[in-house]
Amino acid sequence: MPPDAKLARLERTNFGGNTMIAWLGTGLLGSGFVRALRQRGETVHVWNRSSDKARALEADGAIAFDDPADAVRGVPRVHVCLSDDAAVDDVLALARPGLASDVVLVDHTTTSPARTAERVARWTALGIAFQHAPVFMGPQNALDATGFMLASGHRGLYSRLEPELSKMTGRLVYLGPEVPRAAGMKLLGNLFLEAMIGGLTDVLTLARALGIPPDEAAKLFDWFNPGAQAPARVARMLEGDFERASWNLSMARKDARLMMEAAQAGGRDLTVIPAVAALMDRWLQAGHGNEDWTVIASEVVK
Repeated sequence: MPPDAKLARLERTNFGGNTMIAWLGTGLLGSGFVRALRQRGETVHVWNRSSDKARALEADGAIAFDDPADAVRGVPRVHVCLSDDAAVDDVLALARPGLASDVVLVDHTTTSPARTAERVARWTALGIAFQHAPVFMGPQNALDATGFMLASGHRGLYSRLEPELSKMTGRLVYLGPEVPRAAGMKLLGNLFLEAMIGGLTDVLTLARALGIPPDEAAKLFDWFNPGAQAPARVARMLEGDFERASWNLSMARKDARLMMEAAQAGGRDLTVIPAVAALMDRWLQAGHGNEDWTVIASEVVK
């Protein structure tokens, strides 16, 4: 059946009810999802490269397999939750001999946007529907159906999957028909998380250098919530409103200098702030010292 006809048929397919599901990849996150599916009464086949992790889920009523092709055989919906692009491609290649002609693949792995687009196109050309649905969730979120799940790609396929995917998360967000959009937005979110943890590490590093105990430094966030400022900050950056400064670049750079000097005086080195300071220096040299310090993002928001 041509790929377009296959997708059109899937738009009329009901994935609800107590259908058989296969889950490939039962690490911490995958195990949480499987246990939640079992609590809802779903029949779940499981496979993991380390078979003991799949076997452990038999206590929850899942059916473990040693071969991914056997795990997916005759199953209408297969979920994948693996480590990276290479793992997704390798495992699905192993599973392919067992895939039913009308199977739907749902991949929750954080993957490259470009390789996600190529993967979806490749499986679609083979007549296999493929939905990428990465998540902002930990193991407990998966078990409790909280957190966020993203999806993008073919609207008809997503619409048929939406009722079942919605049961797996606190919020399901469809980002439109561009296949790699969900993968890209997942990377943006993870970038912010990594930058935040890097910034918090600098906070605790500077606290140590200043002789402030880490637990006392952490109390700063009991009353100071910089995260609440993010929507307003990014909105102003997108507007390009840099001339009306609330904290000008020269003063922000001075504060960065004070941070680095204090850390070094205490025998510590910061990680994130020196990189930000270097970017500030470039914009200061270009004559933007009296503008709002968010001018450092002006090239990427134009």
